[in-house]
Amino acid sequence: MAAGAQAANAADSTTPAGTRPEHDRSSLSRESLKRAFLDHLLYTQGKSLDIASKNDLYQSLAHTVRDRLVPSWFDTTATYQKRNARTVAYLSAEFLMGPYLGNNLLSLGISHEIRLAMSELGLDLDELLRQEEEPGLGNGGLGRLAACFIESLATLEVPAIGYGIRYEYGIFYQTIMDGWQVENTDAWLRYGNPWEIQHAEWAVQVKLGGHTEQYTDDSGRFRVRWVPEKTVAGVPFDSPIPGYRVGTTNTLRLWRAEATEAFDFHVFNRGDYLGAVSKKVTSENLSKVLYPNDESLQGKELRLEQQYFFVSCSLQDMLRLQRQRGQPVTSFHKSFAMQLNDTHPAIGVAELMRLLVDEHLVPWERAWDITRQTFAYTNHTLLPEALERWPLELFRRVLPRHLEIIYEINARFLNEARIHFFGDETRIARLSLIDETGERYVRMAHLACVGSHAINGVANLHSELLKRDLLKDFYAMWPEKFDSMTNGVTPRRWVALSNPRLTKLIGRCIGEDWIKDWSLISNLEPYAEDAAFGSEWRAIKRANKVDLAAVILRKTGIRVDPDSMFDVQVKRIHEYKRQHLSALHIAALYHRLKSQRNLDIAPRTFIFGGKAAPGYARAKLMIKLITSIGDVINSDPDVRDRLKVVFLPNYSVTLGQWVYPAAELSEQISLAGKEASGTGNMKFAMNGALTIGTMDGANIEIREEVGEDQFFLFGLTAEEVYAMRREGYRPLDYLSRDPELGAVLDLIRSGFFSRGDSELFAPLLDDLLHHDPYMLLADYSSYAACQARVDEAYRDTQAWTRMSILNTARTGKFSSDRAIREYCERIWKAHPVPVEKLYAR
Repeated sequence: MAAGAQAANAADSTTPAGTRPEHDRSSLSRESLKRAFLDHLLYTQGKSLDIASKNDLYQSLAHTVRDRLVPSWFDTTATYQKRNARTVAYLSAEFLMGPYLGNNLLSLGISHEIRLAMSELGLDLDELLRQEEEPGLGNGGLGRLAACFIESLATLEVPAIGYGIRYEYGIFYQTIMDGWQVENTDAWLRYGNPWEIQHAEWAVQVKLGGHTEQYTDDSGRFRVRWVPEKTVAGVPFDSPIPGYRVGTTNTLRLWRAEATEAFDFHVFNRGDYLGAVSKKVTSENLSKVLYPNDESLQGKELRLEQQYFFVSCSLQDMLRLQRQRGQPVTSFHKSFAMQLNDTHPAIGVAELMRLLVDEHLVPWERAWDITRQTFAYTNHTLLPEALERWPLELFRRVLPRHLEIIYEINARFLNEARIHFFGDETRIARLSLIDETGERYVRMAHLACVGSHAINGVANLHSELLKRDLLKDFYAMWPEKFDSMTNGVTPRRWVALSNPRLTKLIGRCIGEDWIKDWSLISNLEPYAEDAAFGSEWRAIKRANKVDLAAVILRKTGIRVDPDSMFDVQVKRIHEYKRQHLSALHIAALYHRLKSQRNLDIAPRTFIFGGKAAPGYARAKLMIKLITSIGDVINSDPDVRDRLKVVFLPNYSVTLGQWVYPAAELSEQISLAGKEASGTGNMKFAMNGALTIGTMDGANIEIREEVGEDQFFLFGLTAEEVYAMRREGYRPLDYLSRDPELGAVLDLIRSGFFSRGDSELFAPLLDDLLHHDPYMLLADYSSYAACQARVDEAYRDTQAWTRMSILNTARTGKFSSDRAIREYCERIWKAHPVPVEKLYAR
C-alpha cells in the first residue's frame, strides 16, 4: 500500500472530526500517535506524506513526542512552585545532550508503539532517528557529564534546572583532509530545533563594560551604580528533560544573546546599512560559537563575556522564580542549590553578590552568607593551565563592578587567611584571588573555592590530588569543604538506548528494573559462567561490530573486519590523554609484522575519534600522525588483514552510540595524575569492553570494582610520576633501554609515514626526546608488554567473554544516578519531589 493511501486509512480510522477527545495530544495510543504525526506534518510542516522531506518527517515526529512531554513538564513546574521545593541549578558552559528523539521515546516507554505507528504509515523509525541534528553544545566529558546529570536528576524526581548557552553554532564540525583536522561550521540549528520553546517574555538584560559610580541614596545608604557601555538581552529557550518512566520532566534552559535594539532606523535612513544592524551582530556574537579561540585578546574578551552572560541571565531568572514563589530574596539559598560545573560559571559568585547588594539592598555580610550557602564547586581538572585566569585589565574593562566586588571579597578573605596562617605571607599570596606574579590575573578557581560551601573532585584519586597539590592551601584552611564525588553516566542512553540487543538479553535474564537502578546489574554476574549465555553475549558483540564496521565504511571508506579485535580510543585529543602513545605502539606492531613475516598476532582494528582544540597545534599533529600511520598500514597487503587503523571524523554522542557497544578494548592511557575522572571509561565497561589503562582518574575505581583480573594495568602510578619529576625525568634514559622504541621513533623521523617528509613530525618527536611532559617514553615498555597480554587474552574466546560479562555486571557504581544521590545527600541537601498531576488532561 502506498504511503499516501496508508495515511488516508489512518486518518479514517480515528475519531471523526469534531468529536476527537481533547486528550489526543497527550495520548500514547498508536492511533493517537499517528493522528498527531499527520497533524504536525500538515499544520506544523505544511506538507503531506507524498511530498514531505525526511526532515519534515523527523520534525513532525519530534513535535508529536514533545506534545506528550508537555503535560508532565507543566505538572513538574507547577508542583515545584506549589511545594517551594529546593531546586538544583546546574550551571554549565557545556551541555552535550546528544540526539533527543530516541532518548525521549525510551523515557516515555513508547519506542515500540512509535515504531509500529510509523511502520503503518510506510515509514522507518530508524531512518527518522538518523535525521536529527545533534546539538554540538559541548566538547567532551564536561558537557556529556552535565547531560547525564540532568537526566538522572529527572529520573530520580529531584527538582532541577540546567542553565547554559544556546550556541548558534556548536564546537565545530570536524573533517579530515589529507590526514589533518579541518574545522567547519556546525550549523546544528539550520533546520530549527523542535524540542525547544522560546520564552521571550522571560528575557533579561545583561550589562557589559562601562564604569561604576558611587553615591548615597535617599535613605543615606552608600550605593554603587554600574553604568554599562552596552546592554544585551538574554532570551531563554527551554527543552524538556524527562525522567525515565516517571512523572517528572525537568527543564534545560539555554540563553540566546540578542541586541536590546536590533535595528537602528535612523542610521539605516542615513544609508549606513551595516551600521544599522551592527549592535545586533555584536550582541549575538555572545551566543554564536562554543569556545571561541582565545589566543587573541578579542577571543579572551568574548569568552569572558559569554561566561558572564549566561551566568547573569541564569541568576536573574532564579531571582524571578523566587519572586514568583512569593519568597523573600534573603531565603534564596533555601530555594536553590547552585552547582558550578568547573570554573566557567565561577563569575556567578561575584554576580550574585552584585544582584543582592546593589539591586536588592541586602547588607554585605548577609549577602555573602547567602552566596556561600548557595554555591558549590566541582573541579574537573588537575592541569594548572586549565584553571581559568583573566588578565586584570581585561576583566576591569568587561566587568568593572565585579572587579570591585572581587577586591572586597579578596580583602575580607585574606584577612581571615592571615589569622588562620599567621605570618605565612607566601601562602597568603598563593591563596589570593588576584595573581600578582607578573601580569596580574583574576583566578576564577580561587573565586569558586572562596564563594562556595563545598568543593569536590570527580574521582577518589583526583580529589586526593586536589587536596595535596592544586588546591592544597584551600584544603588546609577549610578541610570540611572538600569531598569526592566519582562521576557516573546514565545507563539509559549508554546501554538501554545504545545497545538494544544487549538490553534485550539482560532484560530476559534479570528483568528490566536495572534500567532505572543500575546497581541491579550485579545480578548478571552468575551468567558469566553460563556457556550458552556467553555464546549469546559474543553474538551480540559481533553484531554490534558489524554495525560499527558499516558506519566506519560510510564515514571513512575503510573496510574493517568485524572478527578482528576492536581496540578503541575516543576522547578529546590532548597530549595528556596520550593518543600518540597508542600511535607509537601501532607503528611498533607494524614494524614487527614487516620484520617477522610469520609473527602470529590477533587481528586488530584500532579506532580513534576526537577533536583537537582549533588553536592546539600539537594535538592536531597527533591526529596527523595517527592518520598517516593508518594510511601506510591500511594500504599494505602484508598486514591489512591483521592491522587496521581508523580515525572516525567528527566524533559525537551519535557516533558514541555505535562505538561503545562494539568496543572490545577500551584505551584509558593518560599519564597517572592527569585525568580527573573520565566517563568514557565507564561507558565502555558498562557495554562489556575490557580496559587497558593506567592508575588514573576513575580507572582506579573501575579496576577495584571489576577486579584486577578483568583490567589490563600498566604504567607509572601518580606517586611514581611525582617522585620522578622531583628527581628529574630524563626521557632519553628510557629510549636507550628499549631498542624497538628507538627503531619506531627513527622510522617516524625518517619520513616513512609522511611520504619522505622528515620534518613533519619533528616537533612531536623532539618534544618526546627532550621534554616528554606526559612521560610517554617512561610508560612505553610497560604499555607494549601489557598490549602483549591483551593479545594473548583475546585468543581465549571463552575467558575473554567471561571477563567482558563481569565488566558489565560489576559497574553498578558508575551510574550517574548514584552520583546524583551523593550530591543530593552531601552537598545540595535536595530531595525527590514526586510530581502531582495538575494539568487538566
